[in-house]
Amino acid sequence: MKAYLSLKNIKLKTPAILLFIIVLIQACSSTKYIADYQAIVKKVTIDSVDKRFEEQAYNYVQKDLRPPSAFSIYVPLYNLFNTKDGRYKTNNIKPFGTPPAILDSTLVEISRIQIQKFLKSKGYFKAEVLADIQVENKKAKINFKAIPGPGFMLNNITDSIRNQNIKSIYYANKPGITHLHKGVQYDEDSLSYEREQIYRIMKQNGYFYFLRPYVNFDVDTNLRASKANLNLNITDPISKLGHRQYNIGTTYLIIAPSPDGFPDSLKNYVNKDTTKGISYTDLSKRYRRNPILRYDFLKQGELYDIRNENLTYDRLYELNIFKNVKIDFFNSDSTSNKINPIILLTPQKVMSNRIEGEVPFNGGTVGFNLSNTYTNNNLFRGAERFELQVKGGLQSRTTNGTSPFQDIYQRDFSISASITVPRLIIPFYKPRLGANGMPHTTFSSSYIYALQKDISVRRIIINSITYDWVETKSKLHSFTPLNFEYRFGNLDYSNIADSVIQNNQYYVRLLGRKDLTLGMKYTYSLNAEKLNQLRSFVYLRGNIDIAGNLLQAITKIGGAGSGKDNLIFGLPFNQYVRPEVDVRWYKYLGGDRQFIARLNTGVGFAYGNSTVIPFEKLFFSGGSSGIRAWQARTLGPGNYNRETLSNDKQRKNLFGLDQLGDMRIESNFEYRYKLLSKFFGATLKGAAFVDMGNVWNIGNNVDDANAEVKMFKLSKLAQQIAIGTGLGFRYDVQYFVFRFDVGVKVKDPQFEGGDQWVIKKLFSGSRDFKNTYNSTHGPDSYRFLQYNFGIGMPF
Repeated sequence: MKAYLSLKNIKLKTPAILLFIIVLIQACSSTKYIADYQAIVKKVTIDSVDKRFEEQAYNYVQKDLRPPSAFSIYVPLYNLFNTKDGRYKTNNIKPFGTPPAILDSTLVEISRIQIQKFLKSKGYFKAEVLADIQVENKKAKINFKAIPGPGFMLNNITDSIRNQNIKSIYYANKPGITHLHKGVQYDEDSLSYEREQIYRIMKQNGYFYFLRPYVNFDVDTNLRASKANLNLNITDPISKLGHRQYNIGTTYLIIAPSPDGFPDSLKNYVNKDTTKGISYTDLSKRYRRNPILRYDFLKQGELYDIRNENLTYDRLYELNIFKNVKIDFFNSDSTSNKINPIILLTPQKVMSNRIEGEVPFNGGTVGFNLSNTYTNNNLFRGAERFELQVKGGLQSRTTNGTSPFQDIYQRDFSISASITVPRLIIPFYKPRLGANGMPHTTFSSSYIYALQKDISVRRIIINSITYDWVETKSKLHSFTPLNFEYRFGNLDYSNIADSVIQNNQYYVRLLGRKDLTLGMKYTYSLNAEKLNQLRSFVYLRGNIDIAGNLLQAITKIGGAGSGKDNLIFGLPFNQYVRPEVDVRWYKYLGGDRQFIARLNTGVGFAYGNSTVIPFEKLFFSGGSSGIRAWQARTLGPGNYNRETLSNDKQRKNLFGLDQLGDMRIESNFEYRYKLLSKFFGATLKGAAFVDMGNVWNIGNNVDDANAEVKMFKLSKLAQQIAIGTGLGFRYDVQYFVFRFDVGVKVKDPQFEGGDQWVIKKLFSGSRDFKNTYNSTHGPDSYRFLQYNFGIGMPF
């Protein structure tokens, strides 16, 4: 057997080598690094605890006693970086992995007491917990054995509430909030929940000075009958006035003169004249009155409600013009039932400028994008956000040994401007504002220039009006009633004429089309606010883009026929419908583990005045947020194989243009977990994923010689699905996440039969396979692995 590996084989076998190293590290025992009188905790168990409480009881075991899971690499990594001369380091500790759990009898006793207290809090008033420690070969096992005794049930539930108004409010709300019922097991968590709910209800009903300690419980247990009587107390304050309801008096809204804050005294501004119960003082002279007061929900004469206070906080912050919002209250007369809010607002910088850049690269291509964004958060002194962005970039091929940027095949430039107003500007209608979130109206305009070397130059002008509003915290709506697009392009027929005529790439001809689009869009999203949370939920985002119906009606009124390509201002207009749905299931698995299943699908259908949808509306597959084993725009449609292009020049010129479709179906499965809690000042997380899907055409275009293999047919779905898998790392610095994924092709639909399972070629015959592919697909080269870099999660 030859004892050498080629460089390419080393690259391919890197995952296996890494796995071997990890296994080798795992084999290292931690016991050799500790003193003879010490022991490593290998197992902790808790016996005879109700299954409902097992996991919670284990949480009371001190963290330093809990051993890692059997397959954890945290301790081996810690051993690798934090041992010296056969012992654990006592200083200069590296932030890698987790130290082993070393037996400490004091911590065992603390854990035993805490578990026992926990069981008593769950109604096992006679509970006892014993701890048993077994040590062998410097390895320890700890067993906490519980003798819980009977669970005490609630019997009589009474109350001592002197204030009759509070009593009536409590009993009016009690059916919807209480967990305390006769016959249920005693649980201190239920008492805490009841106290919190009573506090919340009182603060919603005018009791501004109500505090949680006013609510307490008396518990009387009958040890023989295993029953507990419960008495709810709501005590009165020491003040002779007792519990009182308060109404809102005069609101004093004061804006600081600068981001540095307020002057030393605000007394001169608290006693100023008021209009309709509001005193407005803008020391900065930057803001108009009405746009700010619109989001003050503390109205004169209304009963104090903590929900209105929180709502005022939220909306004033969401205006994005104040760096600090503070609401204080004062009662000028102790005998009065009015409290006066003082809203103190500290402005933030109005103008900002942000420069961003990225270097996107994949196998065979490299480029850069650079953008400059200027923002003014108070353009017309009413919290209107103006944004002007200039962006440019280019992409170059690096195949065949060419140096970076020697073969630039794409150039992009865009300039866009938008004004966002924090309310819904709708003629003849004034909707209620801000109940669940800040509504916005956005006016935007943009110009896009895109050059594809030796193919086309495209220019697009887009103007739109969009309304965004919040139905609830989980339900978001976005409606664009007016979206106008004017596109005009030029094709370089000297380089693509043969391609268009001989290979019938019909959508390449769209690049040279001059047309109009007038339509509307609607987007609905569910649970978007939970995307960064470790919990179980379903996320849904659906949108639909409809265009051309109004223009079609106008042309018919004008006497045009029912055929295609009717003209408006001498230009054809697009008529299509394009729905798209992204649905995901997030399943929380405990700790930092989560499983995600995702389905993303969309279809574009041209009708009426059009036979095809615009080029920019076509779907592509692959990329860092799709099927990650393929570079973006290099998969599909269907079973399409670029070998059908007649020469290398056509494949080079049409790169990224010939693998688009009218429909996309993608499915992703991803398992996320934590690798290291401390990794260079952040958290290192891992991911394992499987992606599958493709794009297709849905119409049998007679101008396309490859139409049959590109079309979607349910009977051929299994043959046309691409499958990729891989591993990823997420470097989480709390505010954003750097992401690196390695995708591996498993099944490639461009081939036929068993040859589609290219994963077999990865481990045997990959060199011959690549050489054969490259000779028939040049300048394309086959890559089993695809590297993806990004910021933020893929979905």
